[in-house]
Amino acid sequence: MKTFSQVNREKATGMLDFELKELENIFALLILGGFVGLPSPPSPIAVELLPYMEKELTVLLARTDLSQDPLGVLMGMLEID
Repeated sequence: MKTFSQVNREKATGMLDFELKELENIFALLILGGFVGLPSPPSPIAVELLPYMEKELTVLLARTDLSQDPLGVLMGMLEID
């Protein structure tokens, strides 16, 4: 029973980590949306936030490899065949 509980905790932690990265990606897209054709906030606000967005930009660039099949990555984490 203890092993089962540990496995479930690890899966839950993995899912939370995935969700956090997705939220950071969405935040970066909201701020820098003008580059991809989305409505964006006024430019002065986006420029003021850029120094604080280093982590979000790193996540945004890392997510470009998953842009082809993000649902496949999620299903892989859930181990669904």
